Amino acid sequence: MNAITTMLAHPFIAHALFAGTAVAVLCGLTGYFVVQRGEVFAGDALGHVGYTGAMAALAAGINPRAGLFAAAVIAGLALGMGGSRGGSDDVAIGSFFSWVLGLGVLFLAYYTTHRSGGNGSANVNILFGSIFGISASAATTAAYIAVGAVILLLVIARPLLFASIDPAVARAAGVPVRVLGAVFLGLVGLTVAEATPLVGTIVVLGLLAAPPAAAARLTNRPWRAFWLSAGLAVFAVWAGIIASYEIPSAPASFTIMSVAAGCYLAAAVLDGIRRFRARTHVIAGMTAV
Repeated sequence: MNAITTMLAHPFIAHALFAGTAVAVLCGLTGYFVVQRGEVFAGDALGHVGYTGAMAALAAGINPRAGLFAAAVIAGLALGMGGSRGGSDDVAIGSFFSWVLGLGVLFLAYYTTHRSGGNGSANVNILFGSIFGISASAATTAAYIAVGAVILLLVIARPLLFASIDPAVARAAGVPVRVLGAVFLGLVGLTVAEATPLVGTIVVLGLLAAPPAAAARLTNRPWRAFWLSAGLAVFAVWAGIIASYEIPSAPASFTIMSVAAGCYLAAAVLDGIRRFRARTHVIAGMTAV
């Protein structure tokens, strides 16, 4: 108990937990639909697009967060509108993704040779995040953005679930599937940009995919899985922050992703045991007949 009190007394820990909780809820809720819609690849691509946008901003001498948010959100909207079923198209994503990676390398080269003297660690922070380096004002801003994004997601959640389960029927029922898909991928881009300062563009996919996938294995009820996903994401962030604090040599992004992956592994094992028991009962019933 004394150790926890001592840990929470550090301002950087309090800021990390505050911002991390807000971002984790957003990642968990958004990630549930990312997994259900089969758009995990899109989430990964948007992380790299966000990196390129941030490097472009650094090369231009402006705030990298501006480039990060603009690139990720605009790319998400574009991918959503380009999808043939109101969602993402893997061919379009793959082609765009390859070009954007090359563009990011170009901006990185320019930044390294011309501007990196003023902020040499910016590239590493964008790639891997710096949750312990977030300030009080940045944490508050992150929480406000996360709350706004969650509200938007809750507004579109019901028609989005309908469109995710059966887009053809949803379209026939009058649901604007394409527009809804574009808005959602724009929201995914916002989520990626929001999470990048904490865990980085490289590993943000883990927070978007692992908790929702674990929740989907633990329950087949959509809304229960939706909220459980947020809870697992928050658990991963808190446990990861505590583990990184206790083990200084372990970066927070690594410990957070390790806990998230561990949640999915545990859920997969429990789901496997449940399915095995169900099959055993069925076989036993058939044998008795």
